[in-house]
Amino acid sequence: MPESPLLTLPGAVRAGEPDAGVAAHYGEPVREQRRLTSGEALVDLSSRGVLRLTGEDRLDWLDSLTSQRVRDLRPGDSAESLLLDPAGRVEHAMAVVDDGAATWLVVEAASAAPLAAFLDRMRFMKRVVVEDVTADVAVVGALSEPHLPGPEGPSLVWRDPWATGAEGGVTRAATADHPGEAFPLRLALVPRAALPGLPGPFAGVDALEALRIAAWRPRAALEVDARTLPHELDWLRSAVHLAKGCYRGQETVAKVHNLGRPPRRLVQLDLDGSAGVLPVPGAPVLSGEDEVGTVTSSARHHEDGPIALAVVKRSLPEDAVLTVHADGEAVSAAQRTVVPAGAGPAVAVPRLPRLGAVQRR
Repeated sequence: MPESPLLTLPGAVRAGEPDAGVAAHYGEPVREQRRLTSGEALVDLSSRGVLRLTGEDRLDWLDSLTSQRVRDLRPGDSAESLLLDPAGRVEHAMAVVDDGAATWLVVEAASAAPLAAFLDRMRFMKRVVVEDVTADVAVVGALSEPHLPGPEGPSLVWRDPWATGAEGGVTRAATADHPGEAFPLRLALVPRAALPGLPGPFAGVDALEALRIAAWRPRAALEVDARTLPHELDWLRSAVHLAKGCYRGQETVAKVHNLGRPPRRLVQLDLDGSAGVLPVPGAPVLSGEDEVGTVTSSARHHEDGPIALAVVKRSLPEDAVLTVHADGEAVSAAQRTVVPAGAGPAVAVPRLPRLGAVQRR
């Protein structure tokens, strides 16, 4: 992935993985976060991958493979969809937007090549062409409507359904006022050659990450591991249509939603800021001396201070006192429940009496 030309802006500090190639910040992280929140700033996300699907069958075909209903997308419509493995675990997440002639997928940088290869293998006799156009098309983020030049005319904009929830989805979050409502993410597709001429001002990816964590919004590059089920991250809110037709992993999605509970759950951690350090993704979450989960993302929020997302055991009490280790320091952490420990099942199944059991009156 080529480095962004916006890294030459004054004060730019390079981001690490999974955002290598763009700026973590431009020297004023708190101010950048406030500008982004108010809708004034853009975020250089040109490290993300972009795939382009063309051909008459593209929407029906993509609908048959992934978790969201996308076959009825009209020009300008957006969706989020997941590619699951046969056991219902998350393999790839994609932001989907159609322009009437092509369907565009925005994915994590590490997903672009393997997802393109998988989709190309699954074309069979379908009239679909899969192209990785990351070298020519870049992604720019905002929390307001961006008006930028696009790859083929005005910019094509993906509007994140997390803020409102998607039709056909369901949220398990235990709050009426979901923090995602304050995170109206927009992703604009622009020619990579146009990046140096964009108007700004710019905020770094650290600012976007802090706001994403506070919105409980999962990200494939950080919250997903080899065992992740979408239910654990409340991803049925935006990326899964529970009434659509068959797709790979659908049986597990329906079974866990209707009859079971996911083995893990997402929480937000409010961290003690006195140590001045943040846990890195992968840091263990401890209850006493027992390891009960893993930190997936962390950031300094301009209002809430140091925060993190973590995936913990479903059985962990919601009032448990937790600690995480950051740069050799033990940091205390308070939970904010995202997916409740008792969430599910959606269908009440009556328990049948055991054969031969004595009925007492």
